[in-house]
Amino acid sequence: MAETGVNATAAALLGLLHDGPMTGGQLMTAAQKRLGAYWSMTRSQVYRELPALAEAGYVKLGKPGARSSQPYSITPAGKRAFTKWLAEEPTREAVRSPVALRAAFGKYQSASQLKTAYAQATEYHTMALNEAREAVKELKRDGDDHGAAALEFAVGYHRAALSWLKSAPAK
Repeated sequence: MAETGVNATAAALLGLLHDGPMTGGQLMTAAQKRLGAYWSMTRSQVYRELPALAEAGYVKLGKPGARSSQPYSITPAGKRAFTKWLAEEPTREAVRSPVALRAAFGKYQSASQLKTAYAQATEYHTMALNEAREAVKELKRDGDDHGAAALEFAVGYHRAALSWLKSAPAK
């Protein structure tokens, strides 16, 4: 937890709620679309954070809608907590790459295993790179230069991963 008591997932939810009230499902969709290329959130994290944010007074529940979906909206206290969180120093980044981990233990694998792992990773990073590029274009069309800049991080990351995969030792 940060000084504000707001962790990065909670802060991301507060940031998304600046666009207006959303249900947990809508927040998941918005998070995947706007942040998913460089920040992962699971459905369980979202549904764990929302009650905590409500209890802290950072969000309030709206009237239940279809299928008992409950919209959340950010409160003035939530906006202050989000602003304070933005002013805090970011935590250290954690890099977790399953294919790099496998490559680290490549001497215990066959060339075929490594080739398969690299091929799967290449396919994933190629797809993710294309999606990130399209999302950047969409955000730029919408005038969201900051969102586009954040997604440029994902573009660079996937390019770097693809470059590394071309030179990773197959045996």
